[in-house]
Order: sequence, then C-alpha cells, then structure tokens
Amino acid sequence: MTTPPVAAQLAHIEAALRPLADGAQAVPMRAYMLDQFAFLGIRATPRREALRGLPKLSQWGAPALLALVEKLWDLPEREFQYVAVDLLAKHHRQLGPQSVEHLLQLVQRKPWWDTVDGLAGVVGDILLRARPSQPDVQRAMDACLRHPSLWVRRVAMLHQLGWRAHTDEARLLHYALSLASESDFFIRKAIGWALRDHARTRPEAVRAFLAQHADRLSGLTRREAGKHMG
Repeated sequence: MTTPPVAAQLAHIEAALRPLADGAQAVPMRAYMLDQFAFLGIRATPRREALRGLPKLSQWGAPALLALVEKLWDLPEREFQYVAVDLLAKHHRQLGPQSVEHLLQLVQRKPWWDTVDGLAGVVGDILLRARPSQPDVQRAMDACLRHPSLWVRRVAMLHQLGWRAHTDEARLLHYALSLASESDFFIRKAIGWALRDHARTRPEAVRAFLAQHADRLSGLTRREAGKHMG
C-alpha cells in the first residue's frame, strides 16, 4: 500500500505537470524515442521549474523515496520517469549500497538509454560515496557484467563516469575488454564513453589501451574513446 506521504507527493507531481501537457511537443519527443513511450510533451527545463515548489524530500528515508519512484515509474508518460531519476539524483545520499539492487530492477523496467544512463549516475554516486568504508562495494557491478540485460551491463560500464581521480582504472579497463566482443550499439557506445571520460584524467592510459587492444575494440568504441584526445 502506498503510504500517505508518497501518495500526496505523487498527487502534487501529477497536478504540477499534467496541465502543462503539449500534444504538439509530445509527437517529436515520442518519435525521438522510437515511439516506445507516451509523452506529455514537456521539455526538461519547464518540467523541472514546475516542480520547484513541491514539498521537500530531504527528511524521507530510502523506503519512502523508492516507493515514490516506483509509483512514478508506473505512470505511462515518460516525463514521470524523468522526474523519478531527477529525484534519485538529488537525494542519492538517502540511499546506500543496499538500494542498488532496487535501482537495477528499475533499469530493466521500460528501459532505454534516457533513463538507464540517469540511473547509472545514481548508482555511481552511491558506490563512490560508500567505497571509503566498503572497499569491495563495486563487486556488485562486477556481477552485472554477466547480467542477461544489456542495460544492466551498460550501467556497469558507465557507473564510474565522473569519478576522475577516484576511478578504479583496472576495473574500468577490465570491463571494457569483457564487453568488447558484444555487437550491441549501446554497449559499444558505453565502452567508448567510459574510456573517453577517463581520458580526461588519464589520457596516456587510455591511449595505450586503445593501441594495445585495437583489434578487440569496435570502431565505434575507438572513435568514441578517442574524441578530444587529439
């Protein structure tokens, strides 16, 4: 059963967004996502501005936050999943490593790159924050490399985005090679993106990796990884 605060917050969100629905905008937004999802037709900036005055969630615990996210995920229009990802990103400090499995379940519901990549960032925030006290916390991502869902494997590949000097380089490169044989566009793109991000901190390491394993990495991965390195 939905707890009253969750039900009230959900009602606030719907009341703030549904009047802004724009059918003309919804058509291209739906087409951009290959007609997989319904849309209200609200762009990111007005969507976020409409929700600024909502009751704060800073005192909510993980169970209530995740319950609200689940309810948002159940709604048919894609904007509500975007709201859920925004809430998780804003309040990730209320979540711990024990919440990662729940997030990975969300990854597999209505999956596409738009929500999956946002959830990957939340997973990364949680794991990076936990790592000083739990050095083995990333093992959850090791297991994801073998997950049957390509989207969960993509989360594993992307979870260290933005970690900069805190990146576990050995793990990152191991993941890249482990997934290199996959033919899926989204996996190949993720490998290249993760390597390109790491190149901002360790360009020489990424350059050497690309040279050493050029025969194993797809052209898409190499091109994506090599952007901005010169």
